[in-house]
Amino acid sequence: MKGVVFNLLEEVVTRRHGEDTWDALLDAAGLEGAYTSLGNYPDQDVHKLVVAASSALATTPAEVLRWFGREAMPVLAERYPAFFSAHTSTRPFILSINEIIHPEVRKIYPGADVPVFDFRDAGDGTLLMGYQSARKLCALAQGFVEGAAEHYRESLKFEHLNCMHHGDPKCLFRISFS
Repeated sequence: MKGVVFNLLEEVVTRRHGEDTWDALLDAAGLEGAYTSLGNYPDQDVHKLVVAASSALATTPAEVLRWFGREAMPVLAERYPAFFSAHTSTRPFILSINEIIHPEVRKIYPGADVPVFDFRDAGDGTLLMGYQSARKLCALAQGFVEGAAEHYRESLKFEHLNCMHHGDPKCLFRISFS
């Protein structure tokens, strides 16, 4: 996993809870925390940090990942405003992930292994979004979508219909916008 993910996690934790909390998470996870944005680090490091945060907060790892995704969106909007200003609402922003955002991520962070999304209009105004990644960070993807909705001052309903954690080949989400 690219170090930029760790840097982003560190930033959202320290913004919300202070540097001491970040240091405590690193200690609880048994990690040193010297992550450079372009470096590559074991995926297991993120999992260790999520488990440490989950234990400290008495919540599930999935809730920690969702929180991270939601909290990361304002930081990403500050760093990469062009990704956000090109859209006026959440739906087109989400639909731009594969064609615009992820190719740019690969340019900025060569070798980045990004998830694959597929989209289908459900015909009732909802969006079906497929998610596939060996990392199985579907809760993080949900948090990013929820964070995007907050950015665009919209509300949405997010349903997790299928999940790789339950043996499905990919996750499938139904997103209703309002």
